[in-house]
Amino acid sequence: MKVGAFVLHLARAEARRKNAEALLETCGLDGEIWPAVDGASLSAAELDAVYRPRLFRPWYPFKLRPGEIGCFLSHRQIWAEIVRRDLDAALILEDDVALEWPLFAPARDLALRHIGSLGYIKMRPHAPKGRLQPIDQRCGANIVKAENPGLGATAQLVSRSGAAQLLKHCATFDRPVDTFVQSHWFTGLPPSTVYPSGVVHIDAELAGSTIQRHNRGLIEKLRREIQRGRYRRAVRRFSPANGNRMIAPKP
Repeated sequence: MKVGAFVLHLARAEARRKNAEALLETCGLDGEIWPAVDGASLSAAELDAVYRPRLFRPWYPFKLRPGEIGCFLSHRQIWAEIVRRDLDAALILEDDVALEWPLFAPARDLALRHIGSLGYIKMRPHAPKGRLQPIDQRCGANIVKAENPGLGATAQLVSRSGAAQLLKHCATFDRPVDTFVQSHWFTGLPPSTVYPSGVVHIDAELAGSTIQRHNRGLIEKLRREIQRGRYRRAVRRFSPANGNRMIAPKP
């Protein structure tokens, strides 16, 4: 099986460089540090060439920030590279995570056993919320399909066919990459999850997020929370269990 690893790293995020190198050294796969697209450096024309609001339902209610566009482009580049190199699969890690042993290796290996048939497997520390469809369990790790796979794109395995499927649908995009991946009714690729994965988010220890954030007033925050709630309810309507056997996760 021809598998690679890519650690996404933004060059100006110097505080994360050592962590990116450590991830590459310890993930157990041959790979490289992949230079992330810096959304802040993109011109208006470059942003407009890929960002198209309201492409598919449910409409994403927020305008994407340049950092979110850069993040999507970074993942899209790696999907294209998986296809170009004819890899069977690749592990994609963002540079603000840490790997916990001994949890990581069994989760990675279990995901590799199934990535050919599943296409996209998110690596999460805990079970997704909602009902789950069990797929496999081994050495303490579980693979499931979830009614609500959740957001985040910090760690995942993607197969060549999965990457090709995603690329078909993102020449332009209207929402963040994790929200796009969640939208399986549009992409045709329901993401699966392996947990506990031994992958933990440590962005607070690495000088915080590299995606630009805005200070918003209370009214604006409340407005966004209302919009976010409406969007989540709409996603649930677009994400039926489709007859799959789901079970409630154990507490």
